[in-house]
Amino acid sequence: MTDHTSPALTTALAYHDAWTSKDLEKAMTYIADDIVCDAPAGRIEGVEAYRAFLAPFAQTLLSTKMIAAFGDEETALVMYDTESIPVPSAPGAECVTVTNGKITYSRFLFDRAPFLAAAQAAS
Repeated sequence: MTDHTSPALTTALAYHDAWTSKDLEKAMTYIADDIVCDAPAGRIEGVEAYRAFLAPFAQTLLSTKMIAAFGDEETALVMYDTESIPVPSAPGAECVTVTNGKITYSRFLFDRAPFLAAAQAAS
C-alpha cells in the first residue's frame, strides 16, 4: 500500500525507482551529501561511500516487487523483495529520513544469509 501524499514517501519511491532501474546517477540526486546509513554490515557515511555500498548490488539486480510503502512528512518506510543474479529472493526494507527532498538517514535492513550462502556455494 502506498500514500503518495507524503513528501518523504514521494522522495523514497523516486529513489527506489531510480536505483532499481540501475540509474545510480538519478538515485544519488535523492541522497544528501552527508547521508548516514545503518546497514547490516555497519554504518556508512557520505554520499560517495553510500554509492559504493549500493552500486555492486544494483548491478546484479534482476527485479523488485514492492511489498509495502508508507510515509509522513519526514519519514518513509519502503519494503520490497529483490531478485538478483546470486539470490532469487531477498527481502529488504529501508526506513529513511527526508529533509528538503533529500534522504539524510537510512536504516537499511536485509538478510545477509542468502548472499553469504550464494558466495560460499560459488567458491
